[in-house]
Amino acid sequence: MNSSLAGALQVAFVVLVLAVVYVPLGDYMARVYRSTRDLLPERAIYSLARVDARREQTWVGYVLAVLAFSLISFLFLYLLQRLQGVLPWSDGKAGVNPATAFNTAISFVTNTNWQSYSPEVVMSNLSQMLGLAVQNFVSAAVGMAVAVALIRGLVNRRGDGLIGNFWVDLTRTCVRILLPLSVIVAIVLLTQGVVQSWHSGFGFTTMSGDPSRSMVGPFASQEAIKELGTNGGGTLSANSAHPFENPTPFSNVVEILAILIIPICLTRTYGTLVRDRRQGLTLLGVMAAIWGVMLAIVWSFESHTNGLAAQAAGAMMEGKEQRFGIPGSALFAVSTTGTSTGAVNAAHDSLSAGGGGAVIWNMLLGEVAPGGVGTGLYGILMMAVVTVFVGGLLVGRSPEFLGKKIGQNEITMAALYVLVMPALVLVGVGVSVAMGSTLDAQGNSGDPGTPGSIHGFSEVIYAYASAANNNGSAFGGLTVTSDWFQTSLGMAMLLGRFLPIVFVLALAGLLSRQRPRGVVSTSSTSGGSSASGGSSASGGSPAGEVVSTSSTSGQGSTSGGSSIGGGVVSTSSTSEGSSTSAAEVSTSSTSGSGGVVAVLERQEAVRAEANLPTHGVLFGVLLLGTILLVAGLTFFPAMALGPIAEALL
Repeated sequence: MNSSLAGALQVAFVVLVLAVVYVPLGDYMARVYRSTRDLLPERAIYSLARVDARREQTWVGYVLAVLAFSLISFLFLYLLQRLQGVLPWSDGKAGVNPATAFNTAISFVTNTNWQSYSPEVVMSNLSQMLGLAVQNFVSAAVGMAVAVALIRGLVNRRGDGLIGNFWVDLTRTCVRILLPLSVIVAIVLLTQGVVQSWHSGFGFTTMSGDPSRSMVGPFASQEAIKELGTNGGGTLSANSAHPFENPTPFSNVVEILAILIIPICLTRTYGTLVRDRRQGLTLLGVMAAIWGVMLAIVWSFESHTNGLAAQAAGAMMEGKEQRFGIPGSALFAVSTTGTSTGAVNAAHDSLSAGGGGAVIWNMLLGEVAPGGVGTGLYGILMMAVVTVFVGGLLVGRSPEFLGKKIGQNEITMAALYVLVMPALVLVGVGVSVAMGSTLDAQGNSGDPGTPGSIHGFSEVIYAYASAANNNGSAFGGLTVTSDWFQTSLGMAMLLGRFLPIVFVLALAGLLSRQRPRGVVSTSSTSGGSSASGGSSASGGSPAGEVVSTSSTSGQGSTSGGSSIGGGVVSTSSTSEGSSTSAAEVSTSSTSGSGGVVAVLERQEAVRAEANLPTHGVLFGVLLLGTILLVAGLTFFPAMALGPIAEALL
């Protein structure tokens, strides 16, 4: 079987598995976030942490909870590294130096997993499991929680500004989603020979007769959550290229599936929670289009030969594992840079100029194809808000997204979100290039205009694109152990993670405070009884419904909110008379419910015609164009000085 056919089969298998699990996993995650029932382990956690699981939070409370939890996580991980040498199971490793510990703590708390050190040399198994692996779970859960909070803001019809409970969302994500999936993936990896050991290493004698030692550890369990949580930080320097972490072509495909499965299925979760699955399919289509095109580009560039060594090998095999070949390496590279994973099974610094430029561009698009767990979904939703606003202005229609008005405050939050990552990347690259010490850190340098100097510039772009997008992969030719790079990249990771989260949650709060345009109520002449009801799930019900009905023998009125559609309708009928305000639509019915449904259907039809639809091919093309235009206008000059110039030489 030739490599092209084998690669095509791998891609087909990945797509087939994702298609099979898309509906059940996506709907399962939707049930997790709108369930009113807490599992026994969850109740124990709430009791221990003194969390009121039934109390929802405003966006300010949600942000403060996210930041407080992340700060505690950072301090714990930093101290764990600094005290590593005096803790049990240190494997003889000393405490991590302050600059590296600072950078690593930020890296794993922000879901970046940037590693400026050799993990098998610097980190003990205790630090790996108690510190880094735990952050692989909870940092991923934070991203998913923020995405769900944004969805609640979109579908909240109560106008109360509540978007759920962060502690509930965090706990449920870890207990019900990440832990079960990690166990499954770890077991599959074990069958392929991935190492899972409580020992720190073993000695052996080389063929030349010299003694040597190889590191082992609990790799399979950490490899599973490393990929599922789109984290990426490996327990070995070679990351997923090492046979202890990724020994076979099948394990390679399993790890690619683990990277993609949650971000892809979250689009189904989104469609289910907003009660319009066409919305999720539209986002999925945009993600798939970008992912597919980027895969074709990287695969094509790496399949061509450039240089004597490549011609002898028949392809650009430098820095790649023979057991994966070009297709497995390209598929992994596009998946890991299109998400916030950053794991690698090949040396990205050894990619061709075109292939390396493509994976940089994949990150600079904002990592929305399909993006990290949670971060990819809320990232593309923020771009959808921008698309709705621009599209509405172009066609002269009111900018509304799922029945929520996109006004000045809403578009401001979306615009600030879009500006954060480019500012961090371009400022970081500009300052670093201006510093003379950067030349000493570059593995490739030379006179201006030479291939070496151009590739050195690409290495700096890659570093800050990876840090600001919380990816974590790198062009290995750049040495980033200096205090400048440790600090500046750490700040890029920190601001690139939490500033967007603040703007996303602020937008969720603005949307959740928008009240419906009227009131849904029904009344009949049958008597003088009244009933009202509301629903709220622990962590916040995505539906956010409050429906009220009343009946009386005289003139009366009731009020309530309904999550059906984008507005609220009022109907009333009495034996003496009725009145209707300008914000209400009135209908008369002896049974009540039939009139309400009819009016709601008519209202939704009118609203759908008046606003730009946010599903379907047209909106998908507009969204794709917006993503490409924003990235193109922002980063084309920098890309032209680096990867594009290198590819043209």
